Amino acid sequence: MSKPEPKKDRLPIGKIVGVHGVKGTLKIHSYAESLKIFQPGAMISVSTADGKEKDFEIGWIKPHSRGALLALNNISDRDQAKTLVGAELQIERATLPELDNGVFYWYELIGLQVFTIDDRYVGRLESIIETGANDVYVVKNEDREILIPALESVVQTIDIEANSMRVDLPDGLEE
Repeated sequence: MSKPEPKKDRLPIGKIVGVHGVKGTLKIHSYAESLKIFQPGAMISVSTADGKEKDFEIGWIKPHSRGALLALNNISDRDQAKTLVGAELQIERATLPELDNGVFYWYELIGLQVFTIDDRYVGRLESIIETGANDVYVVKNEDREILIPALESVVQTIDIEANSMRVDLPDGLEE
């Protein structure tokens, strides 16, 4: 079963992984760095694996275990909630807060072509690992996977328009 593709104007921000209690509360895994993106009163789109989409208003959210508990208005019992397990949560891109210059959302970075400062192709940025100290970019090419620390000393430029990132690879990561 493949995951539903988000509409162009929407971003996946989490996944429903289970239910909690009898009142329709959902257990979710958030893709966002902060739960602030799940604002009570805001609209969220729920996309099931069979391609169905429905918008809900967020009632409340709170951290729980390794994820969060989410209440959606109009989901009031466990049976309703169970039908949504496995669904992707999406929001409108336009609702994302503006970021400072030089700061990017992860979705903007995934897919960038990564080059060294002397124009050697490193690979495609496939994913990002949050480590606590700094993020780590997972860059893959035909031959290997390279983990690049997301540090100012390493990442020299990011050009979203050109779909590229230039890095000064630390010793040991050079080919």
